[in-house]
Amino acid sequence: MGRVVVVGVALAAAAAACAFASVVVGRRVRSRRKWRRVLGVLAELEEGCATPVGRLKQVVDAMAVEMHAGLASEGGSKLKMLLTFVDRLPNGSEKGTYYALDLGGTNFRVLRVQLGGQRSSIMEQHVEKQPIPQHLMTSTSENLFDFIASSLKEFVEKEGDGSQMLLTRRRELGFTFSFPVKQTSFSSGILIKWTKAFYIEDMVGREVKEYLEQAMSRKGLNMGVAVLVNDTVGTLALGHYHDADTVAAVIIGTGTNACYWERTDAIIKCQGLLTTTGGMVINMEWGNFWSSHLPRTSYDMELDADSPNPNDQGFEKMISGMYLGEIVRRVLLRMSQESDIFGALPSKLSMPFILRTPMIAAMHEDDSPELTEVARILKDALEISDVPLKVRKLVVKLCDVVTCRAARLAAAGIVGILKKIGRDGSGGITGGRTRSDVKIRRSVVAIEGGLYTSYTMFREYLHEALSEILGEDIARHVILKVTDDGSGIGAALLAASYSSNSVDSVQLL
Repeated sequence: MGRVVVVGVALAAAAAACAFASVVVGRRVRSRRKWRRVLGVLAELEEGCATPVGRLKQVVDAMAVEMHAGLASEGGSKLKMLLTFVDRLPNGSEKGTYYALDLGGTNFRVLRVQLGGQRSSIMEQHVEKQPIPQHLMTSTSENLFDFIASSLKEFVEKEGDGSQMLLTRRRELGFTFSFPVKQTSFSSGILIKWTKAFYIEDMVGREVKEYLEQAMSRKGLNMGVAVLVNDTVGTLALGHYHDADTVAAVIIGTGTNACYWERTDAIIKCQGLLTTTGGMVINMEWGNFWSSHLPRTSYDMELDADSPNPNDQGFEKMISGMYLGEIVRRVLLRMSQESDIFGALPSKLSMPFILRTPMIAAMHEDDSPELTEVARILKDALEISDVPLKVRKLVVKLCDVVTCRAARLAAAGIVGILKKIGRDGSGGITGGRTRSDVKIRRSVVAIEGGLYTSYTMFREYLHEALSEILGEDIARHVILKVTDDGSGIGAALLAASYSSNSVDSVQLL
């Protein structure tokens, strides 16, 4: 009887052990299945974001075609290809003291530069930054510009010439106004609409520079607006001041845009346009570029549909710092819904734009063995703790996929500009080799923006793609040069080029 009991107990224990093992094995199988689903989401994203060199060359061609179309007629392309009426760039002969006002956000900056009359001869520069009181952003134009003019007057008086000089010596100002404007000359333009936190109804549809000049006059400040530009044009001006081979400027930061130097006879939509230099800077507004060759995923489509401007700024939404973190967040959310990689679905992961691109850069470039920076950001930003190392590695890979696509597409955009102006070397290539009888011109692209300057992996991927698209023989003649403060110093340089002593060189026949 005792032996039967022992056998029974043994059988029961064996059965329990088998059941427990079955549960453990079942959990492992389910866990592996969930993990495979997560890896499937990543693989699907990688395939959707793929940018082989053949596809990049298609984007290059599409960019050049859209540039032609935008120059041919208004509304002929998603690229606006706006005339800036800036038909000459600083060349080093500029001499004297000039000012700039940079207005485009919740702060404004005033600058003063002293030029020595030789290329790259900025003898002295001073910058002051001031916040704009929030109530003035929705007040009246008079209140806003009186505040700015008062600050500008105080800044000018620090030059040391005394207040009397303000009345007798006219200063020249470059005005960087980063809101949508329809340019009517190099120094004037009509405000189309306010963006960001601004809305002053009495300015919409009106000439911008008049408001600033009237305010300066009320404050007894003898100063005129020599040029009205956006930050991209200022970057090109500063780049050209330092290097005469600068042909284009690109900003890749929170937003993105590009401008370049174009022949006047190529601007078909404005026939009868004459300039003494035979050329003009064109503001592409390239963030709105679109082509079926762009590698768009379901995450991009959802982001676009949820944005305040659906079907607009398609290129910007794939390459700029405003959106890279949001794309990563949306993919992480999908992965969390497919599996419990973070345990219960984190509530913060459902909050749009909670992951900012600097966080993506920090996680992507985390080279610690345990990826401690990834763990810290997931905890601080998303309140996700105790993330396994394999999941942290997955997050790094996700950041890599999204960033790589953005950088390579930005490179294709740059090559598209070079192709349009005949600087991509295609005229000198035969059978894959450079013709010895064709001299390839050196082409400099001025570049600004934190995404490029501060995100090392983004910058490396962009340079790598340039070499792949152009080929190494051509790519070594294309130089990307970082400029520092084109929106400020560049505007002051253009004020020097277009001072009141200059003759208007742009005519419409």
